Amino acid sequence: MDQTMHTQTTAVHAGNRRDDAFGAINEPIYMTSNYRIPTDGSPVDWSGIHSNIYARNRNVNQMVLQDKLCALTGGEDAAVFASGVAALASVFVTFLNSGDHAIVSEVCYSATNLLFRKYLPEKYQVQVTFVDTTDTEAVKAAIRPNTKLIHVETPGNPTTGISDVDAIAKLAHDAGALLSVDATFAGPICIYPLKHGADLEIHSMTKYINGHGDSLGGCVIGRTELVDQIKELAMVNFGGILSPFNAWLVARGLVTVPMRMKQHSAVALAVAEFLEKSPAVRFVWYPGLKSHPQHDRAVALMNGMYSGMMSFDIKGDEATHQKFLNALHLVTHAVSLGDVESLIVYYDKTSDKLPHYPKIYHEGFFRFSVGLEDAEDIIADLQQAFEACGLV
Repeated sequence: MDQTMHTQTTAVHAGNRRDDAFGAINEPIYMTSNYRIPTDGSPVDWSGIHSNIYARNRNVNQMVLQDKLCALTGGEDAAVFASGVAALASVFVTFLNSGDHAIVSEVCYSATNLLFRKYLPEKYQVQVTFVDTTDTEAVKAAIRPNTKLIHVETPGNPTTGISDVDAIAKLAHDAGALLSVDATFAGPICIYPLKHGADLEIHSMTKYINGHGDSLGGCVIGRTELVDQIKELAMVNFGGILSPFNAWLVARGLVTVPMRMKQHSAVALAVAEFLEKSPAVRFVWYPGLKSHPQHDRAVALMNGMYSGMMSFDIKGDEATHQKFLNALHLVTHAVSLGDVESLIVYYDKTSDKLPHYPKIYHEGFFRFSVGLEDAEDIIADLQQAFEACGLV
């Protein structure tokens, strides 16, 4: 792919293969589990990742998607998996052995939290230190001689905290460790972790990359030498592969990522500014707001687009919070994020995750994924819900 192409052009054309059989412009879905094996006597690597033998090892739709991801992020290679959790786990099990130490964002996705708090320590004796990775000095203080991986979420899920990727990358590399960055909350256009020193960039493609709420998927992007190890262990031998159909769906969604992220970001900023001014709101964290604790860092990392993710809370008791959710008409109370429609999730005071978040979150809060609707319509829905609760 021509490296001088603009982002949207790259999203449309990168990875596409010419169909010499029938001349199809759109990439066909290769629904096959097997491929013909050469009969010319050339060596066959039955478990190899560099030739089409068996769909668990490699398939064409997977290759198209991986090439698109690399073109958009600057990665050398990518591995795609059946879910974001499978992608995360692929990194952890590939590069952490018994007795190794990992530093992990205190604020992180629930599955990441469980893997590092329970399964990896209990089953594989991996040592883990959770720290607030928005505090670079805390990361530095946590490094041990056996630290092999620093795993950062930025923006953090669900608080939107921003870590200094450049500084943490230097700390990791000086210690002989790898830095992996889960950038799901930002999507692959708003932030480029690999360009800021990260070794591996991870996304739940279910979210912004697919963008339409109709497919699961996860990816890991980075240097070929690292990604090959992930493919050989986690893809071929653990088998968490992405199906050809889901790879095709995600690749189709990826074509519109640049346009969608511009809209998500513009709408979210307008909504965040409305929430910040509303007397009904206790706090709002959105990286694009100057009031965000790491706004300056977000400016340096996020290319003027701050994604569609924010967290906020309203004034009032639990009953008021539930009434607010019930009063929403346009915004849907549902998990996941990064879809075309706006989604909201409530973390109440009983959530066991709250102690791991900044103090302002301890009374409960909403995680808000702002969709592609017009900002005026989302704001009107929030306003009428505030009014229904007697907050304004």
